[in-house]
Amino acid sequence: MSMKTKTARWSYSKHQWLGLIGGVSLLVWGLSGLTHIAMVLFGPQQAAFMPPAATVALEGARPIAQTLAEQGIAGAVAVKTVPAPGGGVLWQVTAAADGARRYFRPADGSEVTGGDRAQAEFLARHYLATDRPITAARLQTKFDADYPWVNRLLPVWKLEFAGDDGLTAYVHTETSSLAAVNNTTKTRLQSVFRALHTWEWVPPGMDWLRVIVIALMVGSLLALGLTGVAMLVTVRRRKRLPGARGWHRIAGYVLALPLIMFSASGIYHLIQSALVPPVSQLKMGRPVNVASGKWPVEKDWALIAKGRDIASVALVEGAGGQPLYRIGLAPKGQMGGGEHDHGPVKAAADHGMTGHDHAAMMAAAQAKAPTTDAEIREARFAGIKPDGPAIYLDAATGNVVSSGDKDLARATARRFTGAPDSAVTGVELVTRFSHEYDFRNKRLPVWRIDYGAPVNASLFVDTGAGVLVDRVADGEKPERLVFSFIHKWNFLFPVGRLAQNVIVGVFAIALIGLMAMLGLRMDLIRRLRASRHGQRLEQK
Repeated sequence: MSMKTKTARWSYSKHQWLGLIGGVSLLVWGLSGLTHIAMVLFGPQQAAFMPPAATVALEGARPIAQTLAEQGIAGAVAVKTVPAPGGGVLWQVTAAADGARRYFRPADGSEVTGGDRAQAEFLARHYLATDRPITAARLQTKFDADYPWVNRLLPVWKLEFAGDDGLTAYVHTETSSLAAVNNTTKTRLQSVFRALHTWEWVPPGMDWLRVIVIALMVGSLLALGLTGVAMLVTVRRRKRLPGARGWHRIAGYVLALPLIMFSASGIYHLIQSALVPPVSQLKMGRPVNVASGKWPVEKDWALIAKGRDIASVALVEGAGGQPLYRIGLAPKGQMGGGEHDHGPVKAAADHGMTGHDHAAMMAAAQAKAPTTDAEIREARFAGIKPDGPAIYLDAATGNVVSSGDKDLARATARRFTGAPDSAVTGVELVTRFSHEYDFRNKRLPVWRIDYGAPVNASLFVDTGAGVLVDRVADGEKPERLVFSFIHKWNFLFPVGRLAQNVIVGVFAIALIGLMAMLGLRMDLIRRLRASRHGQRLEQK
């Protein structure tokens, strides 16, 4: 007997033996996978993508240093301007990473009563373009079933709107972003996905059993795909077999590879998640000593703002631990996948800031903000910079700081790792989301700092708030790449996010109909015939 014949018989027998468990597994993961696609395609969609427009005009305003001093605030995790109703800004002060934020009016330093809740409502109405009454509002500091850890951001305000559709917004006021939006349909689909696709109903103490059972079931899919390919290669048919067997075989030529891709990448993801449980890596910086920042940035605002479109002002910790004013410049448009290394900033004629005008350098990146549903959906995954590069001023003296974003990014990463700069292998500005820096992090741009030993990881930091946004160990990167391109099919990115999900959905439906349903039907017929044959033998 030739090797080809042996392989054909072996693969055929194993393919039949795996038919029942593999068919059921394909139904479970195929149908639950479709719920995820349905959430993306038909889930509630924000009406606006960019944050509310705001003009930072601090000329004649009360010095924020004076306001903080009178409020007894000597240190804060973050102090920065944020958009306010009417097109102006408020000073946002984050005293603790997990608490509500406080807001002060620049003009007179007065505090906004219930400011964080009011800011969350303002942002939610901006992003969702709704005037519905809010029936419930609470600050959420932990992840739960409706707002799982994959959303990354905490704390968030959970705002429930009136109406039969159960519209609920989760707003992260620190980043002025809509962290998530749910309605009744999406919540139900999400529950099905978590129950059937990731099996999150299994008690934490029995997670090992969940991993084993899922690995065996999804492994049966991989084995079905491989034995099916072996049969297609070793068993040649001159004409199509009649009925379901013929259609099943024809479909195999097209669907065997997608089945192998989904199942193999799924097992890899399962094992990686079991070895390194995924958790949010978001960490706010240590409190900035705002009490030492006595220089009033408001005093020289006319000189600072001259010829510049300023998007934000923040008090951040410099490389030496000193407080700095970070003057964020508005971008001229959408950024693509390139990086720009923002080195030291030179001073101008009247305020030591002439020369290196970052705003002018961005002029070539002209692009309009997304407005249609399709454009907004695409931009959520690709990323548009809500803020441009920055210049830095010493908060104690008002002098221009020669170092720029890149130096501050290194210093921020150093504080979170404790590793020396000699361990850094690369620093780059990230302006788009990718498989290593997920769109659910919400923040752009961020700096990526790659470390060798002993850290062996990439850190993504937001210099605008001194925040560690994400940390990806080198050992996790291959799995993230495989899961992104092989499981989610992000290699289809040239056709756009909408078309990509439609294509994946079509293949999933084909796998369910032509592989699972026909395969289970053939398996049932085979078992019935075998049972009848056994009964006849017993009768004889």
